[in-house]
Amino acid sequence: MSHADDIEDSSAPLIEHLAELRTRLIRSVLAFVVAMIFCFSFGSAILDFLLVPIEQTMRDLGNPNPVMQYTAPQEYFFTLVRISMVGGLALSFPIIAYQLWRFVAPGLYKNEKSAFLPFLIASPALFLLGAAFAQYVVVPMAMQFFLGFADAASILTAIVQDGTVKDSTKGIDIVFQGKVNESLDITLKMIVAFGLCFQLPVLLTLMGKAGLVSSEGLANVRKYAIVAILVVAALVTPPDVVTQLILFVVVFGLYEISIWLVRGVERRRDRRLREEGYFDDEEDEEGLDDILNGDDEDLKP
Repeated sequence: MSHADDIEDSSAPLIEHLAELRTRLIRSVLAFVVAMIFCFSFGSAILDFLLVPIEQTMRDLGNPNPVMQYTAPQEYFFTLVRISMVGGLALSFPIIAYQLWRFVAPGLYKNEKSAFLPFLIASPALFLLGAAFAQYVVVPMAMQFFLGFADAASILTAIVQDGTVKDSTKGIDIVFQGKVNESLDITLKMIVAFGLCFQLPVLLTLMGKAGLVSSEGLANVRKYAIVAILVVAALVTPPDVVTQLILFVVVFGLYEISIWLVRGVERRRDRRLREEGYFDDEEDEEGLDDILNGDDEDLKP
């Protein structure tokens, strides 16, 4: 009987945690649904904003009245739904993050709470920064490359070898008839890709706090990181050297910033351990002083 009572008592905290988790999930889903409905009510305006890069590119290429089309009755509606889902997730992320924080905070120590909260704030800020970088820098360059390439090809087909223009009754004019969902797909992929790439400092710093990576280890694998960043740049950007170079410079800069952030985490951790008396022998003290003073050559990037 006593053993059964112990089992019943031990299951109570689990049930309470599950109930708390259900409450947080329900609130998060409701926040997402409300934000999604809100974004859907302004879906046309958001779509116009996302299509600004391609519109501007078409105007620069000589099209005074850019037109986009959809070829299925439901296409425009579901395009707005996609925009609303992405926008609703971005808009409701602070509430979702707060619900996550309220769920995990009771199980954290005070110092763990103070360490986790800044990352919770930095993550959406960096995602928005990456999304803005994609919208205002990368997507216009991608549109300029793709549409400019097609425009140049159409001009070449209109000119014969001796430099005279062909008869307008011969040949085929190559024109861009953009579909809304396909054009938007490129923009959304760029925004999400760059938003995730800008999470690199948050990810590596959290791993450094957990002891999974070190600044020395990150510095030692820098050459492999360069190769990985180049591969990512080739996959998520158009075959344009300038765009790929921009992405490489940005992500590699974030990688270098991550090394310094992880080094700062290690210095604070070692300083706390020294204050608590975990470093007793002179060798450990000298090594710690080198780290704190930045004189350790192995940790320099």
